[in-house]
Amino acid sequence: MTTGAAPVRQLDPADATELRRTAERILGATGTSAASPQLLAHVAESAAVLPGTLRHQLRPVDTDDGLFVLRGLHVDDTELGPTPVGWAAAGDSGAVHDVVLLLLATVMGNPIAWHGQQAGRFVHNIVPAPGHETEQTGAGSTALLSPHTEDAFHPGRAHLLMLSCMRNHDRIATTAAGIRNVRLAEDDIALLTRPLLPILPDDAYAEARNFDGGPPPPVPTLHRTDDGLTLRFDPAYTPLDDAPTGHRAAYGRLADELARVSRAVCLAPGDVLVVDNDLVVHGRVPFQARYDGTDRWLKRASVRVPARRTRPLAEASEHGYGQAAVEAHTG
Repeated sequence: MTTGAAPVRQLDPADATELRRTAERILGATGTSAASPQLLAHVAESAAVLPGTLRHQLRPVDTDDGLFVLRGLHVDDTELGPTPVGWAAAGDSGAVHDVVLLLLATVMGNPIAWHGQQAGRFVHNIVPAPGHETEQTGAGSTALLSPHTEDAFHPGRAHLLMLSCMRNHDRIATTAAGIRNVRLAEDDIALLTRPLLPILPDDAYAEARNFDGGPPPPVPTLHRTDDGLTLRFDPAYTPLDDAPTGHRAAYGRLADELARVSRAVCLAPGDVLVVDNDLVVHGRVPFQARYDGTDRWLKRASVRVPARRTRPLAEASEHGYGQAAVEAHTG
């Protein structure tokens, strides 16, 4: 695992203050929950007039790392309240930070929500949950969260993933590895660009895992674009035992390379990690949850970028295991 720091974009303090004030105004004016789709119209109007200095810091990912950390938002640990014990207990905890994240996401593209995950919210609370410690989801804790593409099973997955840190007293690292930094033989690339194995829905999508509307579609792990390789990778939900020996070996070499170039990103409160979901797989190191109100707490937003073309055209025919995304069309 690499030790170099992730690229950082530092927010101007005045821009951070304006974001917070804008979020407070939106919540006050709408009188609604931060989970409400109706709130997004107000978010879009406000995002359109945010300062140019802020918009510059939210420009597309522009390095082979495929990620950056936006730094400088203010999170008051006492004002925030205790870390919820599971996402379902979170409600509107930290609602102003939900709206701040939605403002940032709306500058970068169109936020999306999933009917089958966290009750259709546009901002997810990522906190450990009792009884889910070993799961390969954001509710897990004691198990290593394997590096993966977010919502890899679905053709409508996000182009960008945003993780906003509320609390991380124990400095629990998010891991990230970019496909543009690996070294792979051409023979391995040729094998992995063939659609051979499916990626199954993860444990956060109970309905999708019971989908009976058609066989799981095989998908390529790698895809060539004019700019370089992209990837769609989730080994925890890929039936690798069904693949020929050569394909499994190539997949293993890719996994080894991703591990070699992986970096540990220890987010602090007020940091927002922005990940290009076509270039970077992310995960999390294991930790022991206390469930005492002080555990790690992230907020997550998923973003589609209009007119972006980084995926195979064949994805359009996939059934997505019956899951539908709600996209906030913001401009």
